[in-house]
Amino acid sequence: MSANNSISACHEREFSWIRCEGKGSFLNSPMLKEWCEDEIGSGVTCLVIDLAACKGMDSTFMGTMAGLAMRLMKRPNGKLQIAEPGKKNQKSLEDLGLDVLMQIDPPDGIWRGDISDIRKKLQPCHHVNGVDKKIDQAPFVLEAHKKLCDADERNTEKFGTVLDFLEAEVRAKKSMEK
Repeated sequence: MSANNSISACHEREFSWIRCEGKGSFLNSPMLKEWCEDEIGSGVTCLVIDLAACKGMDSTFMGTMAGLAMRLMKRPNGKLQIAEPGKKNQKSLEDLGLDVLMQIDPPDGIWRGDISDIRKKLQPCHHVNGVDKKIDQAPFVLEAHKKLCDADERNTEKFGTVLDFLEAEVRAKKSMEK
């Protein structure tokens, strides 16, 4: 992943802040998911994803966010909030029906007024074990797209061919491993 497409984060009071710079894509989605799942596992119930410097998001990145939002919704007071998405990213989220899962630029966000201070505390995200591990992208991308379809049934039509292709690829890889 290039420095131009990075994920940085920090834990702040009662929430965690994650910033995507450059493009949110299948390349940095695993890091986003890993960091956020660690935070959720440690008891965080509010994740804020800062998209102010995000030039665009692919479906895998948005599916990863949808999965995190669904996981948080199962917890008392759990929520995923989007900070400063810009019109293009907001439209992308709304077009996939994800605005029902996450709070987009909520006016009552507890982080309002502190954004510049929070951004100064951000640290680049690295994989938990300190090594950028090579992951098999197909199962990860498949899971993200399934989350998009779970979020809004209209996405099944949009991503049906992608799901079929990825499911076939995952099955083929599993049969080769046997």
